[in-house]
Amino acid sequence: MPLTVEIIPDHVQGGFTARLPDIPAYGEGDTEEEAIADLKEAIRGYIETFGLDDALSRLSSPAIRQLDWDLADLAQHG
Repeated sequence: MPLTVEIIPDHVQGGFTARLPDIPAYGEGDTEEEAIADLKEAIRGYIETFGLDDALSRLSSPAIRQLDWDLADLAQHG
């Protein structure tokens, strides 16, 4: 089952954070690959602590939509 991993760049300090949206575990690294490898270890730790059934029960198929929003317009009408 493929998993969706979110990669978040840190524009201030550099590096990346990787996370699965459904499981409260994070990975960090100087590169995307390092962050993903760290996330893999974090997921292993989560499963050791809470169990595989808990981790699997949290996974959902994300509903991804692309919205044509103008952030400047939203800021003016906030």
